[in-house]
Amino acid sequence: MSRPMQRRDFLKLGTGLTLAAMSPLAAQTAEPPAKKRAIKKAMMYGTIGIKGTVLEQFQALKAAGFDGVEPNSHMNQEDVLKAFEQTGLKPASVCCSTHWSSPLSHPDEKVRRRGREGVELALRDAKRYGATSVLVVPGVVNKDVSYDQCFERSVEQIKLLAPIAQDLGVKIAIENVWNDFITKPEQAIAFLNAIDSPAVGWHFDIGNIIRYGAPEEWIPILGKRILKLHIKEYSNQKRFNVKFFEGDNKWPAIMKALDDIGYAGWGISEQPGGQSADAAALKDLSERMDKIFAS
Repeated sequence: MSRPMQRRDFLKLGTGLTLAAMSPLAAQTAEPPAKKRAIKKAMMYGTIGIKGTVLEQFQALKAAGFDGVEPNSHMNQEDVLKAFEQTGLKPASVCCSTHWSSPLSHPDEKVRRRGREGVELALRDAKRYGATSVLVVPGVVNKDVSYDQCFERSVEQIKLLAPIAQDLGVKIAIENVWNDFITKPEQAIAFLNAIDSPAVGWHFDIGNIIRYGAPEEWIPILGKRILKLHIKEYSNQKRFNVKFFEGDNKWPAIMKALDDIGYAGWGISEQPGGQSADAAALKDLSERMDKIFAS
C-alpha cells in the first residue's frame, strides 16, 4: 500500500518538472507561438517597380519575403508558370487587363463582348496558374453611361461569365475602384445579389474605398463575400503617393474588422511602383506589410 505524498515529496516533484520544462529538449519540442494572422503577402504584378524579366521580378519578390504574386491576364503563360515554379511563389489572384479598355458597361455591345471575352481569358489564365479568383472592374459610370445602365449591363455580362467561372473553379472578384460606381457598401451587396452566383464575390481594395468611407465599416457588411484584399495606403492630401503608415488608413481598426469576419486569405500590395524600384525598397515595403498584418 503506497504512503501519502508528503510536502517534501511534492516539492521535489515540482522541481523536477520545472527542470524538465527548462531542458534543451523541452525547448526544442515546444510549440512555436501561433502567428497573429494568417494573411498571405503578395504583390500586384503591375505595380512591381524593379526591372527585369518575369522570373527576375518574381525572384526579387521572393527575396524580399513575399508569398505570392497577382499576375495580369494576357501575359505569356509559359513565362509566368516558369517563374512560379522556380521561385515557389503562389498565384494570389489574376488581374483582368481589359476591363478599363473594354468595360462591361460600355454602350456598344461589341465592346461589352470584347470585355466579356477578356474576363473569360483571365479566368482561363487563373485556372492554368492555380489562382482561385480574377479581379474584375465591373464597369464605369461617365457622361455616356448612367449608374443604372452600368449596373444593368455589367450584371448581364457577369451573369454570362459566372457559369464559365463555376466550371473552371475560379471565382470572379469585383473590385471597388474610382469609377463612380458602387460608392456605398449596400450598393455592393445589391450588385452581388443581382448576379446571385456563388462564383462571384468581392476583391476589396482598402485604399480605394477611403475616398468613399471607412474600410472598417465596409468590411463587416461585405463579410464572407470578400475573396481577396488589395493592401494600399491612402492620404487625403497626397492620395496614393505615400508609404504604408504615412497616410490615413487606420490599420488596427481595419485588421480587427477582418479578424471579426474571419478573413485569412491573400493581402496583395498595390502600392506605387516607385516603392519597389530596387531590392532595398522592396524589402522595406514587405516589412511594412508585415507590420500591417500584425496591427
